[in-house]
Amino acid sequence: MPKYLANNTNQPETVGILLTNLGTPDAPTTSALRRYLKQFLWDPRVVELPRVLWWLILHFIVLVFRPAKSARAYQSIWSKEGSPLLVISQRQREAVEKVLQAKYGDHIKVALGMRYGNPSIASALTTLQQHNATKIIVLPLYPQYSSATTGSTYDAVSQVMSRWRTVPELHFIDSYYDHDALISALANSVKQSGKLETSDKLIFSYHGMPEHTRRSGDPYYEHCQKTSQLLANKLGLGADQWLMTFQSRFGKAEWIKPYTDKTLMALPSEGVTSIAIMCPGFSADCLETLEEIQEENRDYFLAAGGKEYHYIPALNENDEHIACLSAIIARYL
Repeated sequence: MPKYLANNTNQPETVGILLTNLGTPDAPTTSALRRYLKQFLWDPRVVELPRVLWWLILHFIVLVFRPAKSARAYQSIWSKEGSPLLVISQRQREAVEKVLQAKYGDHIKVALGMRYGNPSIASALTTLQQHNATKIIVLPLYPQYSSATTGSTYDAVSQVMSRWRTVPELHFIDSYYDHDALISALANSVKQSGKLETSDKLIFSYHGMPEHTRRSGDPYYEHCQKTSQLLANKLGLGADQWLMTFQSRFGKAEWIKPYTDKTLMALPSEGVTSIAIMCPGFSADCLETLEEIQEENRDYFLAAGGKEYHYIPALNENDEHIACLSAIIARYL
């Protein structure tokens, strides 16, 4: 049974669950993208350049030219409901809350917060605070840990709570890249696609990161390797049947390799003309999967001589995915 506060407010105590993701602009417009990119790219976890130098580059180059290009990309995937990432994340929130409440009771409250854009992490935590959450479990929806994603989320949560007089019991889940339920859900999504048997190779494409970040000790690359190997094992794939690549480079610095686009351009010349590709690091389909992988990289592969290209969607609100997320959270209930 839920407890009550000693101050006689009759406000029942709850357990708050905060699901977070990267974020999305409010609209597929140049002005909305400028606001979003300004917040996103100013995060020192995302761009690790000296602040004064980066401020000049950001304001006089990046925010002048990039917003219009990014707006066009978002326009190609925007639906009547809005940004796919936000729409899917909201469905994930509702589904996880339904599962947890059915098992543990109505005192479980699940909120959604985006690291950049809306709804913000601050607004989501405020919602949980208003529900008198005396315990909060934070699950960033990034299976593989990275300083630029999970680490930055921790910063945002800590910054908000630093202003609270009463800080609740806090559990921060930093990764779930090797969780059995995640690997099973990913493997089953491949099997259900029906594309594995007709493809020469299965490509696992992850968001990239600067090579210097990897050399500095960020475990992201190793987490991606582990997820990929476990998934390949689950599917019974030999070493010559799959590849791990990295997408979404930004700037001119070297990023971790192999690059997804360069790999897809080279594969047809090596006799690989039919592929299936998926993004195991993305919990929800978004710009990087729907526009970059499903559209842009398909064009690269076909232009290079490829014949068949199949994108396997992210797990999104798939029942197995919701069960997986709920199970990860339940360990702390």
